[in-house]
This record gives sequence, C-alpha cells and structure tokens, in this order.
Amino acid sequence: MADDPAGVISRGSLSIDHEAYLTVSITKLDTRRTLPAMDQILGWPLIRVLAEQHGQTLVKCLVNQQLDLLRKAQQPCEPVQFAANVEQHIHGYLSPSLRKVFNLTGTVLHTNLGRAPLPEEAIQAMCDVSRGASNLEFDLGKGKRGDRDSHVEQWLCRLTGAEAATVVNNNAAAVLLTLNTLAKGKEVLVSRGELVEIGGAFRVPDIMRRAQAKLHEVGTTNRTHRRDYDEAISQRTGLLMTIHTSNYVIQGFTASVAEHELAESAHAHGLPYAVDLGSGSLIDMRQWGLPYEPTPMDSLRDGADLVTFSGDKLLGGPQAGIIVGKRELIEKLKKNPLKRALRCDKVTLAALEAVLRLYASPETLSQRLPALRWLSRPHLDITAQVERLLPAMRQWAGDRATVSSVAVMGQIGSGSLPIERLPSEAIAFTPAGPARSANRQLRELQRALLNMPVPVVGRIHDSRLLLDLRCLDEEQQLIDQLARDKST
Repeated sequence: MADDPAGVISRGSLSIDHEAYLTVSITKLDTRRTLPAMDQILGWPLIRVLAEQHGQTLVKCLVNQQLDLLRKAQQPCEPVQFAANVEQHIHGYLSPSLRKVFNLTGTVLHTNLGRAPLPEEAIQAMCDVSRGASNLEFDLGKGKRGDRDSHVEQWLCRLTGAEAATVVNNNAAAVLLTLNTLAKGKEVLVSRGELVEIGGAFRVPDIMRRAQAKLHEVGTTNRTHRRDYDEAISQRTGLLMTIHTSNYVIQGFTASVAEHELAESAHAHGLPYAVDLGSGSLIDMRQWGLPYEPTPMDSLRDGADLVTFSGDKLLGGPQAGIIVGKRELIEKLKKNPLKRALRCDKVTLAALEAVLRLYASPETLSQRLPALRWLSRPHLDITAQVERLLPAMRQWAGDRATVSSVAVMGQIGSGSLPIERLPSEAIAFTPAGPARSANRQLRELQRALLNMPVPVVGRIHDSRLLLDLRCLDEEQQLIDQLARDKST
C-alpha cells in the first residue's frame, strides 16, 4: 500500500479517515465497558433510598433494564439522571392499572367505566368485611354453617315480594344458571325479536348453547303472538322465557305477548316461566321524571316463576346477577354445581346488602344512591356547574382551543332505556388551529385529559371535545387538577 501522508486511504469513491474511525470505535467500546457494575449502582445513595422504600428485588430489576437501555444506545451513565429514571419506572411499574376516572361522557351507567358508582354505605361495608374474618357462611344465631346468600336474600324477598332469591356474579351468569338448571337438554321457547346481543358480542343464543339448552325461536322479529308459543310447546320443551330488550327498541308494526299470558301458557302445560329483565329497577323511575322501566315485582305479579336482573345497572349496586322467584326453583338453582362456580364473594355481597338497605327508605334514595342522583340531577344544577368550571377550563386550554358551554343529550347507558335521552350541559373544546388539523388537535386535547392523575374521559362529537358534567361530583378536585397540569 502506498504512503498516504494525509492519513486518508481512498478506494474508488470511499474514503476512510483512520484516526476518526478508531476514535469513534474506541469511544463506543469504552462507553459499554465503563458502565458501572450492579453492586456499584446499588451502593449509590439515591438507589439505596429506593431499595429501602420498594425492596431490592424490584430496584435491581429496573436497574438492569436501565443498563440495557444505555448499552443499546451506547450512552454513558450519569448517576443522578440514572437514579431519576429508575425512580420514574418504579412509580410507573407500581401504579395500579384499574384507576378512578372522571366520567364526563354523558353516559351515566357506562359499561366501560364501571357502570353504577357505589354509595358510601356500600364502600364502608366492603372495607369492613375485607379487613378480617366475617360470618360469610356462618349462622351466628345457630352457631353453625350458613348460606352466603342469606345476607341478601331476605332483603330481596322483602323488596320484590319473591319467595326466595339467590345471587351470582352477573346477570349473564344468572341466565346461564337458570337455563342449565331448568332446561338442560330441552327446548327454551323465546320470541325471535328478543334474541339480543349485549355488550362485548355476548349473544343469547350463545348463552343457550353454553347452558346446554336448545333454543326454539317463535314468532318473527317484529311480531310474536301467544299462539306461536302454544303451537311450539311439546314434550321437548323445558322452559318459556321472556328476555327484556333493554338495549334496543323495535317500533312500528309490532306485537308481543304479555307476561301474564305467557305465564298462563307455561303453567297450563306444567312448565316454568322465566323473565330476564336485564337492568332490574326496583322502583318506579317516573317519580324522578324518568321513563318507566319494568320491575321484578311486575313480572312476579304477572306469574313469572323466576326473574333475573343486574345489580350494577338501575339498581345502583355492585356487579351481580340476581334471581328471585319460587322457592322450589331457587333451591334447584342452588343445588346446581354451576352455582358454586358463579357465586359472589364476601365483598360483593356486603356491597349489595348495603345498597338494598337503602331501598328501605325510598324517600331519601335519590340523595344516597349516586346512580339515581346523577340520573335525576336537575338540568339547572348542571348548567350552574358548567359556568363555575368554564374559567378553569379556558385557562387550561389556553390558545389550543376555544371553550364554551353547549346543550347536549346524554343517556342512561348499559342497555337501560335505550331510546331515552337526558338533557344536559357540556363544556365544548373547539380547536383553534386550521380545519385540516382539527382532528389531530382534538386527539391531543383528549390525550392530555386522559394523562391527568385522575383521567378525564369525555367524548368527541361534531368536531368538538365534549365534557358532559352530569356525573361530576368532585368539582374542586377537577379544578385543582387542571391548575396543576403541565400540558398547557
């Protein structure tokens, strides 16, 4: 190779500076080699404090992760920044996944946001039984083993007029248990117009199959008559069932069979008749200006042998599936091995009992039951709250959006009274930038609200981000959070 006094070797169009090449290579190698050892890092004062607070196992794991990142990025280790990164990752690692949020969507019983909020009485009851032993399956009066359903059964019977009751973990489970107990291997007659699909793509026919019952559709989508049931009843029939279409409504040229008529047909053939109400209100909602929703008491008076409904929808309690009705049939359900697989734990039962006790004083129910308080909240109260929050919202938005109040229509949610709307008031964010970037700006505002310590969940509609305040109880907490936010 010829002498190269300039220190550059040329091969065609490629030139290599040996000194620069070696300097870069040695620097990269030195960066990897000079990263501190694990024992050395664990001895740093800031890291020692983190290990004392959170345990050495977790801290060591996250230190390893940070070292791997530095190796891959070929970056040196700066102790203060390194410790800060470890601390940040610890907080992220230990932060709960299931968190409180502000539900400002306008949907009161929002399935994705936990449905009904619990009253303080229920929360206290849950805490009390969680801290130690409880009489979950122990009869204190008799001094021997008891039935966990007994804590809520008396209240359910007292409130609905049923002979007996049992509780499972949700209403789909209540329907599953009913079908498997009363109609396993037999046909269940259901109107074609009642074969609903609930949230998460769960369909009634699918539940029928899992319950090992055979679906027998009667009538048509929009019109079903009593004769359709009578003509379909045979030796293969195990159950007649009505499924309340709580999450949709068919209007126009329609016909359905009254519950008392179906009860007569079922009992004439020695068959049980069950009604799945879904939402399961225990009160007449009309006294608060809301539409009437069928109650378990209505179905039982009309001759239903069993009625199933949810605990966490209009009832305003925890997630649960409630079954009320004839004692003989309830006892059959309790003996089904599925009952043990679907039963509720002590925390759910404690919360449900506390909520049911509130129904003993219906005069104060709208103040003590959060779901009902939100549903019946006067429009003027919401409007006044919007006006109080507008200054804080405008300061938070800055020049990113114009902020105003707007009349909106909310909804009950969770399939309850699906065509009913709740007049409400919302704070509207309209992007201040050019129209072509409006959607991106809305998403950025939405993301900023979701990234707050208590995430704020609204909805985007008509090129605006809307925050419906119907369900906002902790107004000052939201104002304080907006003031502290660093995204502005």
